[in-house]
Amino acid sequence: MKQSIIHIALVVKDYDEAIDFYVNKLQFDLIEDTYQPEQDKRWVVVSPPGSNGVALLLARASKPEQHDFIGNQAGGRVFLFLNTDDFWRDYNRMVSEGITFVRPPQEQDYGTVAVFEDLYGNRWDLLQMNDDHTMSSRM
Repeated sequence: MKQSIIHIALVVKDYDEAIDFYVNKLQFDLIEDTYQPEQDKRWVVVSPPGSNGVALLLARASKPEQHDFIGNQAGGRVFLFLNTDDFWRDYNRMVSEGITFVRPPQEQDYGTVAVFEDLYGNRWDLLQMNDDHTMSSRM
């Protein structure tokens, strides 16, 4: 058997403002933006450049109880992990884009890491793994 997770749903307030953040500030690729009239919603998928792994499904909150989770899908913990091949290039670009880092860059055994917030406050690790470490060894 072979299985894989292909999308993670990220609850957002508005499709277009979320697309603007992920595509223009984080420089993700917009993979799909398709209107689904039968449900009056859009299927919006974004992915980091060069990624062939999990993509984000930007899912607009459609019920009042979903609005409470915008920006807090992991209860204040780091929710998503963005691995890069050049930490300082991406960190400096993100700072210049006005992205808020809530923990400054640190050198760890596994690599270089800093914690940033997306436009709604979800926390992300920006990290560059050392060659001798993998993501699974960090968990």
